[in-house]
Amino acid sequence: MLTFYLQQTPVASVIFFFTLVTSIYTLSNEQLFGKLMLHPYSIARKERWYTLLTSGFVHRDWGHLLFNMITFYYFAFGLEQMLAQASVYGHVLFAVIYLGSLILSDIPTVIQQRNNPGYYSLGASGAICAVLFSYILFNPKMTIGVMMIIPMPAYLFAFLFLGYCIWASKNGRDGINHDAHFFGALSGLILTILCFPWVIKHCLAQF
Repeated sequence: MLTFYLQQTPVASVIFFFTLVTSIYTLSNEQLFGKLMLHPYSIARKERWYTLLTSGFVHRDWGHLLFNMITFYYFAFGLEQMLAQASVYGHVLFAVIYLGSLILSDIPTVIQQRNNPGYYSLGASGAICAVLFSYILFNPKMTIGVMMIIPMPAYLFAFLFLGYCIWASKNGRDGINHDAHFFGALSGLILTILCFPWVIKHCLAQF
Protein backbone atom coordinates (compact mmCIF):
# COMPACT_ATOMS: atom_id res chain seq x y z
CA MET A 1 0.00 0.00 0.00
CA LEU A 2 2.79 2.42 0.93
CA THR A 3 4.64 1.59 -2.27
CA PHE A 4 1.48 2.29 -4.27
CA TYR A 5 1.09 5.76 -2.78
CA LEU A 6 4.77 6.61 -3.27
CA GLN A 7 4.61 5.53 -6.90
CA GLN A 8 1.28 7.07 -7.81
CA THR A 9 1.29 10.18 -5.61
CA PRO A 10 4.86 10.83 -4.43
CA VAL A 11 4.44 14.54 -3.67
CA ALA A 12 1.20 14.18 -1.70
CA SER A 13 2.69 11.21 0.19
CA VAL A 14 5.78 13.17 1.25
CA ILE A 15 3.74 16.23 2.26
CA PHE A 16 1.27 14.08 4.21
CA PHE A 17 4.02 12.23 6.08
CA PHE A 18 6.12 15.34 6.73
CA THR A 19 3.11 17.31 8.01
CA LEU A 20 2.13 14.50 10.38
CA VAL A 21 5.65 14.05 11.76
CA THR A 22 6.37 17.77 12.13
CA SER A 23 2.98 18.54 13.68
CA ILE A 24 3.14 15.68 16.17
CA TYR A 25 6.71 16.48 17.16
CA THR A 26 6.09 20.20 17.69
CA LEU A 27 3.02 19.55 19.85
CA SER A 28 5.49 18.54 22.57
CA ASN A 29 8.26 20.99 21.62
CA GLU A 30 7.02 24.51 22.36
CA GLN A 31 10.27 26.21 21.37
CA LEU A 32 10.32 24.75 17.86
CA PHE A 33 6.54 25.16 17.64
CA GLY A 34 6.89 28.91 18.17
CA LYS A 35 9.71 29.25 15.65
CA LEU A 36 7.73 27.57 12.87
CA MET A 37 4.49 29.53 13.25
CA LEU A 38 3.66 32.38 10.89
CA HIS A 39 4.55 35.73 12.49
CA PRO A 40 3.52 38.64 10.24
CA TYR A 41 5.23 41.23 12.46
CA SER A 42 8.62 39.58 11.92
CA ILE A 43 8.06 38.97 8.20
CA ALA A 44 7.16 42.64 7.68
CA ARG A 45 10.56 43.46 9.19
CA LYS A 46 12.34 41.06 6.84
CA GLU A 47 12.74 38.32 9.44
CA ARG A 48 11.41 34.75 9.63
CA TRP A 49 10.35 34.62 5.98
CA TYR A 50 10.59 30.85 6.21
CA THR A 51 7.45 30.77 8.36
CA LEU A 52 5.36 31.47 5.23
CA LEU A 53 6.15 27.84 4.42
CA THR A 54 6.85 26.15 7.76
CA SER A 55 3.60 27.37 9.34
CA GLY A 56 1.76 24.97 7.04
CA PHE A 57 3.46 21.97 8.61
CA VAL A 58 2.48 22.57 12.25
CA HIS A 59 -0.95 22.48 13.88
CA ARG A 60 -2.56 23.87 16.99
CA ASP A 61 -3.75 20.57 18.47
CA TRP A 62 -4.76 17.01 17.61
CA GLY A 63 -8.22 18.03 16.42
CA HIS A 64 -6.81 20.66 14.07
CA LEU A 65 -4.31 18.17 12.67
CA LEU A 66 -6.85 15.36 12.30
CA PHE A 67 -9.39 17.48 10.43
CA ASN A 68 -6.79 18.84 8.00
CA MET A 69 -5.18 15.47 7.35
CA ILE A 70 -8.53 13.77 6.71
CA THR A 71 -9.39 16.45 4.16
CA PHE A 72 -5.92 16.17 2.64
CA TYR A 73 -6.26 12.40 2.37
CA TYR A 74 -9.60 12.55 0.57
CA PHE A 75 -8.62 15.19 -1.99
CA ALA A 76 -4.85 15.68 -2.32
CA PHE A 77 -3.98 12.13 -3.38
CA GLY A 78 -6.79 12.07 -5.92
CA LEU A 79 -5.83 15.49 -7.27
CA GLU A 80 -2.20 14.51 -7.80
CA GLN A 81 -3.30 11.41 -9.69
CA MET A 82 -5.57 13.50 -11.93
CA LEU A 83 -2.84 16.03 -12.63
CA ALA A 84 -0.34 13.28 -13.40
CA GLN A 85 -2.78 11.84 -15.93
CA ALA A 86 -3.35 15.26 -17.46
CA SER A 87 0.32 16.24 -17.83
CA VAL A 88 3.77 14.68 -17.74
CA TYR A 89 4.57 17.42 -15.23
CA GLY A 90 1.54 16.62 -13.11
CA HIS A 91 3.45 15.77 -9.94
CA VAL A 92 5.47 18.97 -10.15
CA LEU A 93 2.35 21.02 -10.84
CA PHE A 94 0.66 19.49 -7.81
CA ALA A 95 3.59 20.70 -5.70
CA VAL A 96 3.31 24.15 -7.28
CA ILE A 97 -0.40 24.35 -6.47
CA TYR A 98 -0.03 23.11 -2.90
CA LEU A 99 3.12 24.96 -1.83
CA GLY A 100 2.29 28.05 -3.89
CA SER A 101 -1.14 28.30 -2.30
CA LEU A 102 0.32 27.70 1.14
CA ILE A 103 2.43 30.83 0.73
CA LEU A 104 -0.12 32.93 -1.18
CA SER A 105 -2.88 32.21 1.36
CA ASP A 106 -0.80 33.80 4.11
CA ILE A 107 0.21 36.99 2.32
CA PRO A 108 -3.07 38.89 3.07
CA THR A 109 -2.67 37.96 6.74
CA VAL A 110 0.90 39.22 6.75
CA ILE A 111 -0.28 42.54 5.30
CA GLN A 112 -3.19 42.89 7.73
CA GLN A 113 -1.26 41.88 10.85
CA ARG A 114 2.15 43.33 10.00
CA ASN A 115 2.05 45.74 12.96
CA ASN A 116 0.68 43.26 15.49
CA PRO A 117 3.59 41.58 17.34
CA GLY A 118 1.23 39.29 19.23
CA TYR A 119 -0.36 37.68 16.17
CA TYR A 120 0.62 34.17 15.11
CA SER A 121 -0.98 31.76 12.68
CA LEU A 122 -0.40 28.14 11.73
CA GLY A 123 -1.82 25.13 9.92
CA ALA A 124 -2.13 23.70 6.42
CA SER A 125 -5.72 24.87 5.96
CA GLY A 126 -4.94 27.42 3.25
CA ALA A 127 -3.12 24.89 1.08
CA ILE A 128 -5.72 22.21 1.75
CA CYS A 129 -8.51 24.58 0.70
CA ALA A 130 -6.51 25.14 -2.48
CA VAL A 131 -6.36 21.40 -3.11
CA LEU A 132 -10.07 21.05 -2.46
CA PHE A 133 -11.04 23.85 -4.84
CA SER A 134 -8.63 22.61 -7.49
CA TYR A 135 -10.30 19.21 -7.21
CA ILE A 136 -13.72 20.82 -7.54
CA LEU A 137 -12.66 22.47 -10.81
CA PHE A 138 -12.18 19.02 -12.29
CA ASN A 139 -15.29 17.53 -10.65
CA PRO A 140 -17.76 20.38 -9.96
CA LYS A 141 -20.82 18.14 -9.65
CA MET A 142 -19.38 15.53 -7.32
CA THR A 143 -21.02 15.20 -3.91
CA ILE A 144 -19.23 16.59 -0.88
CA GLY A 145 -20.30 15.68 2.63
CA VAL A 146 -20.35 18.89 4.65
CA MET A 147 -18.87 17.99 8.03
CA MET A 148 -18.92 14.47 6.55
CA ILE A 149 -22.70 14.39 7.08
CA ILE A 150 -24.70 16.72 4.80
CA PRO A 151 -24.41 15.82 1.08
CA MET A 152 -24.05 18.76 -1.29
CA PRO A 153 -22.92 19.35 -4.90
CA ALA A 154 -19.30 20.51 -4.91
CA TYR A 155 -19.96 23.72 -6.86
CA LEU A 156 -22.64 24.77 -4.35
CA PHE A 157 -20.36 23.95 -1.45
CA ALA A 158 -17.64 26.10 -3.03
CA PHE A 159 -19.86 29.20 -3.21
CA LEU A 160 -21.21 28.70 0.31
CA PHE A 161 -17.72 28.10 1.69
CA LEU A 162 -16.32 31.29 0.19
CA GLY A 163 -19.32 33.26 1.46
CA TYR A 164 -18.89 31.81 4.93
CA CYS A 165 -15.17 32.66 4.93
CA ILE A 166 -15.96 36.30 4.11
CA TRP A 167 -18.61 36.48 6.84
CA ALA A 168 -16.47 34.70 9.44
CA SER A 169 -13.45 36.87 8.69
CA LYS A 170 -15.49 39.95 9.59
CA ASN A 171 -17.63 38.55 12.39
CA GLY A 172 -15.95 35.40 13.70
CA ARG A 173 -14.34 35.30 17.12
CA ASP A 174 -13.15 31.70 17.00
CA GLY A 175 -9.42 32.35 16.58
CA ILE A 176 -9.44 30.72 13.13
CA ASN A 177 -7.67 32.46 10.25
CA HIS A 178 -10.61 32.46 7.82
CA ASP A 179 -8.71 34.76 5.46
CA ALA A 180 -6.18 31.98 4.88
CA HIS A 181 -9.03 29.62 3.95
CA PHE A 182 -10.53 32.14 1.54
CA PHE A 183 -7.30 33.14 -0.17
CA GLY A 184 -6.08 29.55 -0.16
CA ALA A 185 -9.18 28.50 -2.07
CA LEU A 186 -8.76 31.35 -4.57
CA SER A 187 -5.05 30.56 -4.96
CA GLY A 188 -5.90 26.95 -5.72
CA LEU A 189 -8.36 27.99 -8.41
CA ILE A 190 -6.01 30.52 -10.00
CA LEU A 191 -2.92 28.30 -9.99
CA THR A 192 -4.88 25.37 -11.38
CA ILE A 193 -6.24 27.50 -14.21
CA LEU A 194 -2.76 28.86 -14.95
CA CYS A 195 -1.35 25.32 -15.09
CA PHE A 196 -4.34 23.85 -16.97
CA PRO A 197 -6.17 26.61 -18.89
CA TRP A 198 -8.51 24.05 -20.46
CA VAL A 199 -9.96 23.19 -17.04
CA ILE A 200 -12.41 26.12 -17.29
CA LYS A 201 -14.03 24.65 -20.39
CA HIS A 202 -13.92 21.21 -18.81
CA CYS A 203 -15.63 22.51 -15.67
CA LEU A 204 -18.41 24.35 -17.54
CA ALA A 205 -19.03 21.31 -19.74
CA GLN A 206 -20.11 19.34 -16.64
CA PHE A 207 -23.32 21.39 -16.35
